Amino acid sequence: MNIPKRYLVTSALPYANGPLHIGHLAGAYLPADIYVRYLRLMGRDVVFVCGSDEHGAAITVKAKKEGCSPKEVVDKYHAVLRDSLKGIGIQFDIYHRTSEPIHYQTSQDFFRTLLQNGQFEEIESDQYFDEAVGQFLADRYIVGTCPKCQAPDAYGDQCEKCGSSLSPNELIEPRSTLSGSTPVKKPTRHWYLKLNEHEEWLRNWINTGVGPDGKTLHLPSEWKNHVIGQCNSWLDGGLQPRAMTRDLDWGIPVPPELPGSENKVLYVWLDAPIGYISATKQWALDNGKEWEPYWKSEDTALVHFIGKDNIVFHCLIFPAILKAHGGFVLPVNVPANQFLNLEGRKLSTSKNWAVWVHEFLAEMPAEQGDALRYNMVRKMPEQADSEFTWKGYQETTNNELVNNLANFVNRVLVLTQKYYGGVVPAFEADCSFQSGFRPGETTLAGPELEALSAKVSEIGKQIESYNFKEALRLLMEVSSAGNALLQFNEPWKTIKESPELVKAVLGLSLQVVTALSVLMRPFMPEAASRLRSMLALPTFTDQSEWQVLEAQLANSEWPLPIGHTIGAAAHLFSRIPDELIDAQIAKLNQTQSEVAEAPSGIQYTPLKEMIQYDDFAKMDIRTGTILTAEKMEKSKKLLKLQIDLGFEQRTVLSGIAEHFTPEEVVGQQVLLLANLAPRLMMGVESQGMILMAEHPDGKLAFVAPGEKWPSGMGVK
Repeated sequence: MNIPKRYLVTSALPYANGPLHIGHLAGAYLPADIYVRYLRLMGRDVVFVCGSDEHGAAITVKAKKEGCSPKEVVDKYHAVLRDSLKGIGIQFDIYHRTSEPIHYQTSQDFFRTLLQNGQFEEIESDQYFDEAVGQFLADRYIVGTCPKCQAPDAYGDQCEKCGSSLSPNELIEPRSTLSGSTPVKKPTRHWYLKLNEHEEWLRNWINTGVGPDGKTLHLPSEWKNHVIGQCNSWLDGGLQPRAMTRDLDWGIPVPPELPGSENKVLYVWLDAPIGYISATKQWALDNGKEWEPYWKSEDTALVHFIGKDNIVFHCLIFPAILKAHGGFVLPVNVPANQFLNLEGRKLSTSKNWAVWVHEFLAEMPAEQGDALRYNMVRKMPEQADSEFTWKGYQETTNNELVNNLANFVNRVLVLTQKYYGGVVPAFEADCSFQSGFRPGETTLAGPELEALSAKVSEIGKQIESYNFKEALRLLMEVSSAGNALLQFNEPWKTIKESPELVKAVLGLSLQVVTALSVLMRPFMPEAASRLRSMLALPTFTDQSEWQVLEAQLANSEWPLPIGHTIGAAAHLFSRIPDELIDAQIAKLNQTQSEVAEAPSGIQYTPLKEMIQYDDFAKMDIRTGTILTAEKMEKSKKLLKLQIDLGFEQRTVLSGIAEHFTPEEVVGQQVLLLANLAPRLMMGVESQGMILMAEHPDGKLAFVAPGEKWPSGMGVK
């Protein structure tokens, strides 16, 4: 594998209009941090940049909701985002802001160069205009029904339900988010990037890895299938010129010397990715470095870490902008992750169905920051959507981090202190023992170190291939092998009769623990540092520790020398009690049980998750008439109903006895969910469920046809 001279790694700039949740963490920030930490540990030259995206309609929408200025919004959430990312251990070289002067200058200069290069054309087109407020509507000011999945509140640039990129003209029944009214079309003039002129080379580059200069930048097999697939979907539809300016009063102004620039700002997807470049410039200024080699040298590997909703922008639009400008490298990979779901539902910022990183850090014990990182990698949606649950988090932490990793480390260090005063023991070279890496086999120190060496190298290869889940699985195999080494040889039982065996077993176990202190660093940096302290080893410099470990093991050297004195043992992780998890589940559910207060004083329960028509079509709802009714013995709530469906009669148990007497309901027409699976209740099989409406005060009312209908009619 050819190793690049330097790396420029980016994570998607988060919008400064809200806090960070675990879906963001698993999508764009944690995988990038793991990758960068590994590169640093291998002694590679890498710059890792990110920053708050502080322009675009999403910011102004948030400002209107909070009743403040856009500047107040971005200042507030920039701090929240910055502190959350730092708190969870994301180690950027710079976390910048797109509101900084250097970014304004860089973006406007980019626009000027694109214009000089003939990459823009001015086009007058009809765009949506809200007559009620007298304003053209940017993409995020327009919502409507998604043409792809029929979600009712898709934005004009993207559907957050299905992830499809959209244009406002594609929305069904569009409406303004400013006034709620239906917008009209009015002519306006903008600068459009001739994206269609870049279609041929983009298609070739995406599918073959060969750039516009004829050089191979990547192998298609190195890119994720869903990334290439989404790009080809756009390419197959034909690329069209795309407006690079907007009619807004918040954003980077179009260069003022240009005619027609009044009240126009740069499109956020021109502005934001240029933020990677301006952040690199600022880093270089702050550190006495040159920024251009990281963006313009053929020896640089540019890697973008994003979520799947940003694939098109990073794989088609931004590369086209870089090529149109000239002189910039293209990304060698865009390892976009898919979406993380939460407790069986899609994460939703608007519905507060999320685990917020800043709240997690404030409410959970400090060591749980690394536990969350571990769990996020275990559930990382690398190739498909995945799901986080609090009970799963507890089980994984207790079984894998506590019972496996922390238990192994603690036993090794405690036994070393107990038997050898904390000094790494020497042992006879021909002392044999039961292998930890090859259960059931007898081995010597040399082969055991070779097995450890192979694992370390393979973990590194998986990280460099963006297979972080597999790398973590292999890391835990190292810990499991260490546990097996102890378990098979039982040094606590054999210390008296086989002291040389115990020296060999604990000596090698200490090497495994030392290796783990390095292997853990990209995934669980704080725990790795605590382990380093227990071993009385130098603190991490994040320069070449992994590279040194690989070299030592390859040469059959002991990473922890004989005669080295370790420090005191401590628990890396502690078990998570049920009450801590139950509190988080209750908190999450509370956000869904809270009701909204309407102006009339009526309280409404929150809407449930959106379903497709096919889901509704599966329900067979029929009109029916209650023939008889009686109270169920030993039940305060249930009435036993006999319901006529015209073609048959059904027995249904319904929890309405506290609201209606049997005499009141006889003859009542109802709607019955007729294909609900039968359920045995108090010895009686209930064959369906009648539909009822519930008032906020708890009262129930029958849902029935508005006039007398024959029984058995279907409801659509």
